[in-house]
Order: sequence, then structure tokens, then C-alpha cells
Amino acid sequence: MAKPADTPMMVQYHKIKDLYPDAFLFYRLGDFYELFEDDAIVGAKILELTLTSRNKNSVNPVPMAGIPYHAASNYIDILVDAGHKVAIVEQMEDPATAKGMVKRDVVQLITPGTKLASQNGDGKTNNFLAAVVHDNDGIATRHVGETARPYALAYIDLSTGELKATRLESLDEAIDELGALEVKEVVLAKEDGLKADDVARAVGEKGLVVSFQGAVEPSSTITYLTKDLKDSLGQAVTGLLLQYLFDTQKRSLDHIMPVQSYERQAYLVFNQVTRVNLDLVQNARTKQKAGSLFALLDETKTAMGGRLLKQWLIKPLKKLPDIKARQEVLAAFNADFFTRGTVQDQLKYVYDLERLAAKAALGTLNAKDMVQLKKSLHAVPALQNALTGTASVSEDGSAGVLNALGANLDPVGDLADLVEAALVDDPPVSVRDGDLIKPGYDELVDSYKKALAENQGWLASYQEQEREATGIPTLKVKYNKNFGYFIEVTKANLSKLEEGRYTRKQTLTNAERFTTPELKEHEDLIFAAQTKRFDREYDLFLEIRTKVKEEMHRLQNLAHDLARIDVLAALAEVAEEKHFVKPDFHEDGSRSVDITQGRHPVVESLLGAGEYVANDVTFPQDKYIQLVTGPNMAGKSTYMRQIAIIVLMAQMGSFVPADAATLPIFDQIFTRIGANDDLVAGQSTFMVEMAEANLALQEATSQSLILFDELGRGTATYDGMALAQAIIEFLADNLHATTVFATHYHELTALADSYPAIENVHVGAKLSDDGKLHFLHQIQQGAADRSYGIQVAALAGLPKPLLQNAEAILSALEAQGAGQVEVDKNKVGDADGSANAAAKNAAEKAEATVTAATVATPAADPMAADKLSQELPLFEIADKKSEDVSAASKTSKAEQAVLQELKKANLNKLTPLDALNLLYKLQDMEAHHG
Repeated sequence: MAKPADTPMMVQYHKIKDLYPDAFLFYRLGDFYELFEDDAIVGAKILELTLTSRNKNSVNPVPMAGIPYHAASNYIDILVDAGHKVAIVEQMEDPATAKGMVKRDVVQLITPGTKLASQNGDGKTNNFLAAVVHDNDGIATRHVGETARPYALAYIDLSTGELKATRLESLDEAIDELGALEVKEVVLAKEDGLKADDVARAVGEKGLVVSFQGAVEPSSTITYLTKDLKDSLGQAVTGLLLQYLFDTQKRSLDHIMPVQSYERQAYLVFNQVTRVNLDLVQNARTKQKAGSLFALLDETKTAMGGRLLKQWLIKPLKKLPDIKARQEVLAAFNADFFTRGTVQDQLKYVYDLERLAAKAALGTLNAKDMVQLKKSLHAVPALQNALTGTASVSEDGSAGVLNALGANLDPVGDLADLVEAALVDDPPVSVRDGDLIKPGYDELVDSYKKALAENQGWLASYQEQEREATGIPTLKVKYNKNFGYFIEVTKANLSKLEEGRYTRKQTLTNAERFTTPELKEHEDLIFAAQTKRFDREYDLFLEIRTKVKEEMHRLQNLAHDLARIDVLAALAEVAEEKHFVKPDFHEDGSRSVDITQGRHPVVESLLGAGEYVANDVTFPQDKYIQLVTGPNMAGKSTYMRQIAIIVLMAQMGSFVPADAATLPIFDQIFTRIGANDDLVAGQSTFMVEMAEANLALQEATSQSLILFDELGRGTATYDGMALAQAIIEFLADNLHATTVFATHYHELTALADSYPAIENVHVGAKLSDDGKLHFLHQIQQGAADRSYGIQVAALAGLPKPLLQNAEAILSALEAQGAGQVEVDKNKVGDADGSANAAAKNAAEKAEATVTAATVATPAADPMAADKLSQELPLFEIADKKSEDVSAASKTSKAEQAVLQELKKANLNKLTPLDALNLLYKLQDMEAHHG
């Protein structure tokens, strides 16, 4: 569409828009932010605004939509939450004094990763912005013997100033770390070449916003913030991230803390699949916090405590001393109910100190925020006294850990006293309209207030004077923002006014408004005093905010200490309420696992009291693989998940849902639970299943925990069984990882006879006399006697004739089933490429045609119902080469006629109605020929 000649304003708009083509431009015009052209068209739809146009009478009017500047934050949140960027364009000079076009420029770019927490946001969720770079030239500094890790990642929460960086071995690791951190936006280097394209593509597929940043400019700030990083790639990625922030935020970022380097492998590692399978931070089905482990454990009283709990949950520890340090504080809180209660009561009064300190640095801290800061700091002394006054002692008999927690706190009391002395308890939102400063804090403010009070008294006496002079008892001296001070007389009393006594100012329907020289003089005095008072109060407020900013690092340290106390007290509260126990860890290198009456805490919380069936979990040192069999719905997956959750909770320093637990330290958790596909990547359920299994087989060590549920079910029976057996044998022969392998391939239970490391267990179930299946939800020794698949189908309500037919088919299949295959591994992969003879013979045996559909009697041996050994074809089609007259003669004339009619039908063109008519016709043909 041809554009009209641009006005000077639109020329200015286009110059700015060209610099921010991927952002909505909020262009300031007076009291509104305006959107123009495509921004207006798209923005009006997203924000539900009225779309209008500029130069309506021109041939090509410019689309536009406006937003009041005071309400802009809500609209910005909507756009940014939808994955868009917003550039704020402000007037850089006073329109009243500007010559020509008012200068405008972008003062801030708000993006999904740089958005500060909104008023309605979840304070217990970080908003991380990340950067990723690749070592294209291999020049990054590495320590001797260190594995090459060609990717570096840095991330920051702008609302708290938390900045961290790490090195990663692969793009998959980088993408998974972004997922764990729930990053919203990723910054890449403009000149990073093909690798940046690979990262951008992978990040885009995850639905994250990708931004590109140019060269990093030399900066003392970047040098200071990255001084603790030892490698050049880490410095490069952190510098890239900081430069992006400097370019987009255009304001002081003094609250950003020096970068902390961390090693991903220093924590218990698990990927996004495991986080989802275990419902760690959100329920996998609802995508909500409710129904997750995080929701269960989150009894924190502060926003910063909630954020720290989530970080502990996704990054459990591996170093035993660090785990024990958390356990000791938790145990002390657990043993001292009264101290814990006092601490948690005081934490309820603590606002988000991390974000309040950041707002001071960013210059957005208002008077209400300062009152929140004061209330938070006032709660610290009582909390501190509760901790230092406790009688608890450490396990080694030294001074109590709670005492140490209290002694290390810095209450920042001087700042609390300053705010208490200076600011009123309920200040207005605006810091420019006065009513901020307490009487007695500043003499000048008090003098202005006194002058205003005296003038108010003068106005009251002036009103009485004019009432007496005019004889109008209803005469009033009033004020409004538009007309200032005025005398108001109702029209019924206008006749009583002496001609020329007042100067008319405004006419209303029922009254007239006037002014006088005396009133105007005092109005000027009042306004002058009011203006001076507002300016003075604002200057004092800025001084106080500067002092808050100067103490920002003390506030950040206090926030960190209080968050840690909050999390540990919360975990202690949950442990007491849910009857969790402190787990023990092997210190002698043993890999045995011993959990007494372990429970899945989330499932247990959703059931009624006493309904959850607890289970022991035992992995002796020499038996590290459990083969779990049993019917669907019996609780195999819950059993597997509870093991992983107990391990994870133990290594984050929490108590665990069990009567007792003794565990090794695990380095990684791998899970393959549930059936799902990846449509975006074009992967079937079986491909996803194999990919996830492969990750565990490639990456796991003898210190890892592996949970495999029903591997092999996504393909043909013999393929699946062969793969499942091969995987189990690989685990036993090579990895020696602690493994739980749930399966319906009962033939695999025979592997326990050949591998001492394998142990068979099953989930108990029994049939009542009336044939109904009852789940015991208990893990018992040995293999299950059968799968009970048909009984589970009966519980789902399938028709009884269908179930009887299924029993008959199963009986026929069992009669010729092939068992678990013993393979001569020396012959696997022979030079001639021949398959293992035993496996081949078993497969050939399974090809016998089954005519079970004609069997009318149920299985005589229900105990053998788990020996399903082959997949039946849906239709049995004879080989055309073997067709002869005798075969055709076995088909009735009716059937032949129906087949001929079917051959004529073009199934690709049949509508549903056509198909129904065809079925009626075929049915009629069969009846007629019959």
C-alpha cells in the first residue's frame, strides 16, 4: 500500500521504528502512548483497543491506537507475556519550550527476559534472561585434563540482580539448562555464524524469544562483574548478556551482582523429561503449580524463599557436607517448634527484599515500596532474637545452628530507622504530589505546611466575611484542579450580589463562579507554598532512596539469608506435618538403597488419610536392577516415581516421605515413563522412547538412578521384547547403575536366573471369587503370576462378549508362546551378519497362523495368561501365489459377492454417508445370498 507523504512527526517515528523493527513502539504524545501502522493494527487486536486513524481524510490514513500513559504498564505486560517486545519512546524535552518538533527517543526496551515482576505476577517465580555462545575457534581457556565444553551460558534475573554462568558440553545440554531455568528470552551474538543459527533454531522450537546483540563494548562495569570468571568463553557470554541489558534498559543497573560460576555436574543432574515425569515444579497434565512437588513443599512465607526453594528443587546437591549442613538446620527447626513458629510468623511481614533493593537501583522504588522495606526490616530483630535465644545444639555438640543463623543476620536497622523517621505510614503512590514526609523530619517542609494551614484558615474566614457582606448564607469558597479557588453562588441568590463586586469566572447550570483580587492573591500564595512543599518533599524522598541504594548490597545479603531460613523452616514444617524423616547417606562408597515404607508425597497428599500404601525399597550392594511386573493401574509407575522423588528430596537437603532411608549419593537421574510423541520434531512415541533410553545408556554411570517403564511397547512384540532384553543386559553388563525396569514382558523375568544383579519384584494383585481384580499396591518379591490385562480391561467397562473372546484368543496364543531367548553373545554381530539362531528360530515359531478367533472356550490355565508371544495381524491376507480353486471354493457365494463389491469401491472417495450406504448394501447382499 502506497504511503502518504510523511509529516515531520511520522518521519521521526519511522527513524525510531527502523532501529526497533521487532518491537511495538509506544510513542509518547501528551498523555498517551500511540501505536501507528502495523503496530496499531496488531496491537489493537491483542490489547482489545479501538483502532482509529491519523489524517482520516487523506487517501491513505495512518492506522493508530492510543493508551493512557498512566495505564501503560498493564498493556505492556500483556504484550510481553505474549512474547513481544515493547520500546518506550518518551518526549526528551518540554513541549511548551521546544522549538519545532519535540525530541523523542527510546528510554527502555521491555522484552520477555527483561520484564520486571508485574503487580499481579507470581513473586515466587524468577524471570530469567539468558545468553548462549559457542566456542567457534576453540580459544577458550581450559584447565589441564578438562573436557572440552564448547558452549557457555549466562543468565540473570533483572528484578533481583542474580547473575550466573556455566560451561556446557553440547547444544542439547544448553537447551535443557534453559528449560530447567524456565528462561523466557535468549540472547545470541550477531556474528556467531552457523552455530548461532543452530542455537536460534533450537531455541525457537522451544517457543523462546531470540534476540541478537552486537559487539560488546569495553566497560569497567563488565570487567568488574566478570572478574571472578576464569575462562574467556564464560567472560564472553556474560559480557554479551550485560551489553544487551545496557543497550535495552538505558539506566543504572548497580544492583547486578558479580557473576557466580557454577558447574552443572556439581548438582544432581536430570533433564526436562525427568522434571516433567516427576511433576517437580508443575503438574504435567494441568501445567499448573497445584499437584506438583513444589506446591507440596512450598510452605515458604516470602517470595524470595519460594524462588530459592524452586532453585533447590531443580538443582539438588551432590556434596555430602553441603547436604548435611541443610539437614542440620532443618532438624533443629523440626525439633524446636516454638522457634520455628516465631521465625515463620515474622517472615510473614517480610516483603520481597531482593526486588525492593533492585527497584532502588533502577530508580523505580516509590514511597509505598519504602514502607514495605521498613516493615520487612522491622520484622528482622524479633526473628533474630528467636534464633539466637534457642537452646538447640548441633549434632557434634557445638553451638546451635539456629544461633549461628541468627548471629549472622544484619538487620540493616539504620535504614529502617531512617524510613520510619522520614516517611508517613500510608504515603500516596505518586512521589511528586506531597504528603510523603512526616511532621518534624524537615523544618522547611513543616514551614510550608504551616503556611498552607494559615492560608486555609484565611479562606475559611474570608468565606464568612463574604457571606455577611452579601447576605448569602450559602455562598462558598471552593477549589478544583482546573479553576483553582473561586466563590460559588447559586443562581437563586445572584440578585443579592452587588454589581461589580466579583469577577465572573465560570457559569454552571445552577450556579455562577467568581473570583476577587484578594482571593487570587491568596491562591497564588497557596500554590507557591504547595509547589515548594511538593518539590522539597520529592527532593527529600530522592535523598532517602539514594541512601537505600547505597545499602543495596546489605539488603541483598539479608534477603539471601532470610530466603535460606525461610526455605529450611518451610521444609521442617512440611516434614513435621507429613511425617517425613531425615535420610542417612553412605560414606563408605556403598551403592545399596534401603528405604523403609517409602511414599510418593504428592499422591499421598491427594488421597484420604491412611489410604496410601507405603512400600519398602531395597537394592542390596550386589543387586542393582529391579524388574517390576504386575498389572496396569497397580502402581508400578508410582513406585518408580517415589524412588526418584525420595532421592531428589534427600539430596536437596530435605527430609523424605518414609519411615527410614539410607541412600548413596546419586549423580544423575534418568526416567522413561509414560507414552508420548514429539510431533514438532517428527518423532513417534517409539522413537521418543528409544531416544530417551539412549540418553540414559550413553550418559549414565554406576552412580546414576535409571527408571524405565515399559520399554519396547511402542513396536512389534518381538522387536520390543528383544530391545528390552538387550537393554537390561547392557545395564547389567556395562553400567551397573541403580535401575528400576517395569515391564509387561514376563519372559524377561527369567533374566534374574542368569544375572545375579537382577531381582524380580511385582506389584501385588488378586482375583476375588467373583472374578474381579483387586490391586494391593504393594511391592512383593518375585515375578507377577500374570498381567491381568483382560481384567483391567473389564474394570474399564469393555463389553463382556469382547472380554470372553479376548480370553479365548489369549488361550490360543499361550499354547504356542516363545519364552525369553538365551543368546550366545560371542556370535552376536558375526562377520557374516547372521542373526542369533535361537532368536531366529523363536521368531519363525511365532509366525504360525493363529485361528484363536474361532475358539469358544476360555483359557483353561489363567496362570499362563502372561505369555503373549506374538502380534496378530489385523487381517489375514493369503499370498496370491498360493491362491487356487480349492481355496476359493472354501468361500461362500455370499462372501465372494461381498468381496467383489468391496473391490469395486473407491475408499478414498467415500463420504461417511456413502460408507454407511455401502455397509447396508453389503449386509443386504449377504442376507439375499444366504
